[in-house]
Amino acid sequence: MPNAAAEQLKGQGNQFFKGGQYEAAIGKYKEATAIDPNVPAYWSNMAACHEKLRQFEEMEQAGRECIKADRNFVKGYFRLATAQKALNDLAGCIKTLESGLGVQSNNPDLKKMKKELIELQRGEQVAAYCTKAQEFMTNGDIPGAMKQLDLASRLDAGNPEIESLLSKVKPKFEAMEARRKASLSPTEVHKERGDDAYKNANFEGAIEHYTKCIDILQSDSKSDSPLALKAYSNRAACYKQISNFDGTISDCTAVLEVEPENIKALIRRAQAFEGVERYRFALQDVKTVLNMPFHKVGKQNFDLCNGMQHRLNRTVQQLKAMG
Repeated sequence: MPNAAAEQLKGQGNQFFKGGQYEAAIGKYKEATAIDPNVPAYWSNMAACHEKLRQFEEMEQAGRECIKADRNFVKGYFRLATAQKALNDLAGCIKTLESGLGVQSNNPDLKKMKKELIELQRGEQVAAYCTKAQEFMTNGDIPGAMKQLDLASRLDAGNPEIESLLSKVKPKFEAMEARRKASLSPTEVHKERGDDAYKNANFEGAIEHYTKCIDILQSDSKSDSPLALKAYSNRAACYKQISNFDGTISDCTAVLEVEPENIKALIRRAQAFEGVERYRFALQDVKTVLNMPFHKVGKQNFDLCNGMQHRLNRTVQQLKAMG
């Protein structure tokens, strides 16, 4: 049962709120929370007052207390998200909205704000890409500018600002690319064609070009050259995509014979070893990565290998138990 004294204070706060006396209302809601901090409505109403006064840091705190009082009180998530949006904490705001939608997935206020926020983030990212592209243009880095505009186009195709910048950058980039490709060796041409095929998910076609590149380099006794290692690595990625794990293992091994600490090759080979149920070999490659310095491995690769290590250890133990 609600505390009668606290409810009376809430009622007084509500009257002050209706009269636009937000500071006085906050005082009453604070008194109510001092009596019973576990009623979310007191904190929610307090947050609403802080919003009227544009006291968004205080509103954020009240929103957090509201959720703490009752995690199923959906309005608390809306109050907190509103404050975070006003404080330009967009990542935190989206996280709060997702938590609220986890409680009530069809809440229209939370869904609407999340949609608006994602659109806002998209617009900001597009603007950042365009600004970076202009900086690259000013510094004469046409490929860099083109890359930024390509990223922007993926988010907002047809955007007038992007199109305007592309009209300046694209002709210069295409002329540079034509000159660059004209100077490529036959092996480099095959490698690039393989890259293009891979990007278009034509993995068999990519394998064909990478193989031609590798064969020429082998005939020239350049099978350990940087270009050969890239071709082996990329062909291994293609083999993995079509579940040719033996091919993946072979090409990754070719890379690792020259670069024993090539993280990408170690992880890819470990995944392939697991695919052919050679679990101990997979575990060995994973442990090699995990024993490297964290800054070299990176969080994403570390987390991936850590998860694989736990899974492979369980599998190896289960096989031992089976005799």
